[in-house]
Amino acid sequence: MIDNRTFKKVQNFIYNEVGINLTDAKRALVSSRLRKRMMTLNIDNYSDYIHYVENDRSGGEIVQLFNAISTNVTHFFRENDHFIKLNELFKKALDGGAFKYRIWSAASSSGEEPYSIAMTIKDILGNKNFDVKILGTDISTKVLNMCLRGEYTEKNMEKVDVQTRTKYFTRYMDNENNTIYKIDDSLKKMMLFKRLNLSKPPFPMKGNLDVIFCRNVMIYFDDIVRSRLINEFYRLLKPGGHLFVGHSESLAGLKEHEFRLVKASVYIKD
Repeated sequence: MIDNRTFKKVQNFIYNEVGINLTDAKRALVSSRLRKRMMTLNIDNYSDYIHYVENDRSGGEIVQLFNAISTNVTHFFRENDHFIKLNELFKKALDGGAFKYRIWSAASSSGEEPYSIAMTIKDILGNKNFDVKILGTDISTKVLNMCLRGEYTEKNMEKVDVQTRTKYFTRYMDNENNTIYKIDDSLKKMMLFKRLNLSKPPFPMKGNLDVIFCRNVMIYFDDIVRSRLINEFYRLLKPGGHLFVGHSESLAGLKEHEFRLVKASVYIKD
């Protein structure tokens, strides 16, 4: 088990780099996950590993550290009322004569959220040509590689109905006889995946976004980090643009934001 002093260093390092507060309750989990990475590097001591991370000028080991401790819980069409609302917003944009639409999935994890967004949009568009781009970002290169592959197991597909599976996935068996569902290329063409640290705005995007999904990630940030992030979301959204947060999240405790609440977990930039 990692000792108290070294765990405190890990806590401070993670907070300073990605804005996440690791509680003392996470100590056993962090110990286990770091041990696996240390075995790969042939490092026996937790303190030596943290020293290694701090002095890695390439930044590569920092990424490996984040990959090791990240927990990604997601599924297709999670909190489905958000996708019903997105359907409504996109139809309204089309009816209003929009010629392009820009959506950002700010914590894309392994891809289920951004691909659910893409399926929602594609259901409306069909084969019509329309300029839609969906940006998916995450701090973990491990899950971003999963996004790029767009391949999911039977367990990943539990929340996806048969019609959607048939329409947007190709089913095949891998070398170990596991059933794999591969996302359709028509959806992949709508996507762009990039690594991004949400705790360190401003971000390089130009803005004028129609919709931002940032769900079930701000619960790991304190109010200082959250306020910076929310202000950046406000800058990047166009007037009338919408921000979706997780059902368990709210902006109520943040005094300086300018968003207006539309319904629980959905906000608008007036």
